[in-house]
Amino acid sequence: MREITYAEAVREAMCEELRRDENVFFMGEDIGVYGGAFGVSKGMLREFGAQRIRETPISETAFVGAGVGAALMGMRPIVELMFSDFISVCIDQIINQAAKLRFLFGGAVSVPMVLRTAAGGGTGAAAQHSQSLESLYTNIPGLKVVAPSTPYDAKGLLKSAIRDNNPVIFLEQKTLYRVKGAVPEAEYTLPLGLADIKRAGGDVSLITYGRMVQMCLDTAEKLAADGIDAEVLDLRSLSPLDADAILRSVKKTRRAVIVHEAAAFSGFGAEVAARIASDESLFCLKAPIKRVGAHYCPIPFSPALEGKVFPTPERIEAAVRECL
Repeated sequence: MREITYAEAVREAMCEELRRDENVFFMGEDIGVYGGAFGVSKGMLREFGAQRIRETPISETAFVGAGVGAALMGMRPIVELMFSDFISVCIDQIINQAAKLRFLFGGAVSVPMVLRTAAGGGTGAAAQHSQSLESLYTNIPGLKVVAPSTPYDAKGLLKSAIRDNNPVIFLEQKTLYRVKGAVPEAEYTLPLGLADIKRAGGDVSLITYGRMVQMCLDTAEKLAADGIDAEVLDLRSLSPLDADAILRSVKKTRRAVIVHEAAAFSGFGAEVAARIASDESLFCLKAPIKRVGAHYCPIPFSPALEGKVFPTPERIEAAVRECL
């Protein structure tokens, strides 16, 4: 099977849906001539024209609001926020409008909008461009939240998100854009709300998503040299959450280490830990649930300091060994 980058997989998904459905269009800052801040939309303006690849002013409030309005009128907008941190500029449009209008109108309207955005750190982009804000999104009823870790998952999940009749926050960890992976040329989609076992194991469950998936896989391979068989469960979708997959994995391994790039304090891992603790699988555990996340501070610009803030293979390995 061919290998393409994460960015190419995202672009393919958008192009295929633009060709399939005339109601799909794409809007955001620098997405046309420039090809997007991370090169994701290169060539799309040439194929689809300015009516469907819409360059916007630097006003997230305006163009996210326009996306919500377009979705209400039957279109299927893909809206790109250049950095996920910029949600602070247009938070009302997302939280008070997109997420709630279907409920406020008793199901008479829907908001089939995808908000694509580059999330997380690892690029030295400092405190205002490096955050992982997924727990903010998942706390809002009415929003779906997806965080794929591979090109294959990114393409299949994005196509499903575009076809979904609800607003979907699609988080693309920016260091993954150049990562290559196998992606079939044939048409396929992946359902939202299903986790994926990236590595089967029997001694401990590493429950994770996004950039941390590969870090957990690398750590699992290192642990295997010492006879420790770690399972890596990629959540892929945070809302809806595949709680059944989490509980099955934990009941099998009887140990759980939750890993994410966001700050550990009040991060999404707390929800995962609560799901385990409120289920009978709690009584299967041989050790307390461990969480590995970023330290509770703004993300530094300095690469040396940034590397100290986020989870590392050493911290993940230490958490696993504590469980054992």
